[in-house]
Amino acid sequence: MSLYFKARQMRRRPLLSLTFVGVSMVLLFYYISSSGSGTKSKQRLVPATGGTKSITRYPMDSLQATWQSFESQERVLILTPIARFYEEYWNNLISLTYPHDLIELGFIVPRGREANSALVRLEEAVKKLQTGPKKNRFAKVTILRQEFDSPFSQSEKDRHALSGQKERRAAMAKARNSLFTTTINAKISWILWLDADIVESPPTLIQDLAVHDKPIIAANCYQRYVDHGENKIRAYDFNSWQDSETAIKMANDMSDDDVIFEGYSEMATYRTLMSYMYVEGNGSHEEVLLDGVGATALLVKSEVHRDGAMFPPFPFYHLIESEGFAKMAKRLGYQAYGLPNYLVYHYNE
Repeated sequence: MSLYFKARQMRRRPLLSLTFVGVSMVLLFYYISSSGSGTKSKQRLVPATGGTKSITRYPMDSLQATWQSFESQERVLILTPIARFYEEYWNNLISLTYPHDLIELGFIVPRGREANSALVRLEEAVKKLQTGPKKNRFAKVTILRQEFDSPFSQSEKDRHALSGQKERRAAMAKARNSLFTTTINAKISWILWLDADIVESPPTLIQDLAVHDKPIIAANCYQRYVDHGENKIRAYDFNSWQDSETAIKMANDMSDDDVIFEGYSEMATYRTLMSYMYVEGNGSHEEVLLDGVGATALLVKSEVHRDGAMFPPFPFYHLIESEGFAKMAKRLGYQAYGLPNYLVYHYNE
């Protein structure tokens, strides 16, 4: 008898448990559904603002940077740190024959009285252009303002003094990094670094550099001057070079924080400088391999920056800024090239 009673109890417990759970769920559902019945609005799940239409997809695998940049309608971002405004530089931009609707511009301006004047002139020039004929307008213009003052004078003598190179180049590297990380977007195929004091460059500059289809390619920067009434040209930018055994040994003997700067007799590296490879009359599209680059007129495939190459503001293998950028890019598998006979011209003070 007792065994039968126990067996019946064991059979009834699951039924009672299921009945209790079922009743509880009904009561809970009733409570939830009726709790908001006296209010005008009921809580319900709604899609995020914009729904799926607010999601933008960029197939980065199909983004190209090719020798047919012009024909393929590849987008170019021109970046310029600017502390002085040169009318010739601006006119060069306007004269570019690459479709302006495929060009975005980015500028970064330091603090300081002289830079303030440059900013005013730049904003005036941008406003005039971007409100003028549609065919001349650029796709986008971004102007950034540095949070710190320029640590060096803008005079040519002070800019090139060896004693201030490390500080000056570190500040320039930070400005360049801020500029490209802020302005690059998923549509950009190429980045053209173009210094604000390049006052003479071909209107076909973008196509001329892109046609080489190199990840990094630099023009040769010269300067016009007058000597005894005769117009002449001379090498200006010494940051594009091929390394030497002397420079490599010099670096091996340096402490970690030391940097090699090119073009100074106190620091003779015996590197092969692209500036001295120029041969008048030779083809402008002749290529050479480079281990260091200057950024006066430098075209870079956007993937190089996206993969992590930046302008080190610190000693990187005893190099800094644009020369350090070439070294970092090489470590990522990208070779730099130069065009010794393709000239752009720097302002002469």
